[in-house]
Amino acid sequence: MDPRKNLPDPGDRSDDKPPSEYRDRIDDLVAGARDARAGFDPPANPPDEDRAMDFCREGLGPVVMTYVRAHGGGGWTEFSGGELDDLHEALNTYLELYAACYGVDVEADVTIRKAAEVLIETHNIRDVAQLLTDVPDRHG
Repeated sequence: MDPRKNLPDPGDRSDDKPPSEYRDRIDDLVAGARDARAGFDPPANPPDEDRAMDFCREGLGPVVMTYVRAHGGGGWTEFSGGELDDLHEALNTYLELYAACYGVDVEADVTIRKAAEVLIETHNIRDVAQLLTDVPDRHG
């Protein structure tokens, strides 16, 4: 994983669905993920657990909660395909940066729905990151 690779430009995808009320929020989340990746320097002496938790709280959590809020509380917001792509990209960027803080190279390919399911089950964003990346390894 190259933590400095660029994410696609938000909002540049077309499909049949109009943008949701979350479009601006999603644009901000993708921009934040892009900035985090561009500014990331791997820790000299991993793990950097504090920085990993910052990525969880300030990046991963808001990305997953955007999806949860849109689909919770009795309501259901239908995202456009581009919005789902953007959420997917931001999610996976933060998972990769989280793992990189532990000195582990991960090519994350997790759906936003899967991340939301894990959050609902665990109620803990760090557990979401750990379970979806297996970093740090709890098995040995």
